[in-house]
Amino acid sequence: MENLTLMNVQEAQANIGSYIQRTPLDHSQTYSKITNSEIYLKLENMQKTGSFKVRGAANKISKLTSLEKKHGVIASSAGNHAQGVALAASRGGIPATIVMPESAPIAKIDATRGYGANVILYGNVYDDAYEKAKEIQAVTGATFIHPFDDLDVMAGQGTIGLEILEDLPDVDTVLVPVGGGGLISGIAVAIKSLRPKVRVIGIQAAEAASMSEALRSGHPILIDTANTLADGIAVKLAGELTFDHIKQWVDDIVTVTEDEISAAILSLMERAKSIAEGAGSVALAAALNAKVDITQQKTVLVISGGNIDVNFLAQIIERGLLTNGRSMVFRTILPDRPGNLEKLLILIAKERANVLTVEQVRYDLSVPLRYARVTMTLETLNYEHQEKVLQSIREAGYPFQKDIRH
Repeated sequence: MENLTLMNVQEAQANIGSYIQRTPLDHSQTYSKITNSEIYLKLENMQKTGSFKVRGAANKISKLTSLEKKHGVIASSAGNHAQGVALAASRGGIPATIVMPESAPIAKIDATRGYGANVILYGNVYDDAYEKAKEIQAVTGATFIHPFDDLDVMAGQGTIGLEILEDLPDVDTVLVPVGGGGLISGIAVAIKSLRPKVRVIGIQAAEAASMSEALRSGHPILIDTANTLADGIAVKLAGELTFDHIKQWVDDIVTVTEDEISAAILSLMERAKSIAEGAGSVALAAALNAKVDITQQKTVLVISGGNIDVNFLAQIIERGLLTNGRSMVFRTILPDRPGNLEKLLILIAKERANVLTVEQVRYDLSVPLRYARVTMTLETLNYEHQEKVLQSIREAGYPFQKDIRH
């Protein structure tokens, strides 16, 4: 097996300087207080194309021969790698074809086309798009730019590790999103080659934990599904190269749930004024939910990307509000007489909950005659506030079912 080295990463840093921008390492007092540690956000969502992926793509493309450039490049991607390849190829006047799953966010598809690439939609997940891209590559002779299982790509992603050490030499722990493993492989090699005692820990979505399963099995295995809102790390089969590097260089991999991811996206918006996609939020999700012990440590969270579909973001915000107790849905039955709904609304107002929506249904076979079913969405402060509201409703004699949409 070929091994990635610190020298490879340092060479990549020199190669890609004109393609990327150095992203901030932002100290967060808010998250430091919450986690009882010193939290720093490596904001790769502020990178060109909105993701770290341009680093690896640019490094790979910078090393193509004249003949390879003439034949063009091809890649498969759920979106971020697609944009990175498209931008790097367009900078060099190289034709690029990108195969994306049909489930890829519209914003990422449009952005990839905007960078000048020919986009082909195929399959439901990344792995389907990958197989199609390899078929096309065999016919056209274009150079395949793998999104993670390639030493040049891994080296490009590893430049993030060099920047972290340059900005925070005494870092203790780095939390890194993991899909196929290219990002964490490069970062781990860069950091641990220079600071062996720094912990590098991977974070996966529990619904797409292909690398965790690979480590448990001793080799990459195809998992059944990769259905997660963190589409940027929804990979069903871990890479061979990345698997070997993670075994050697990475301290641990933990998983986070869909609710934890959606809550982290919402938190980044509200507390850090930063837009991150699902994959870009998993490190924060792990920190906020104590998946890793970072107490009293200088900890870097890699916010890997910010390319998220606006319509999808609205759904995530709603889910996040439900998850952290900021929103509550409940249903009750009221006598269908004037003034009864008003009494309930007054009761809720006294508890200082804000009514967002009200739905009243009379004509339903499940509703008793002369009664109405009322479904309400309330804005609340937290779970404690919710319990106080529900206690008042309970004491007033209203039957209810809580969180029917959660």
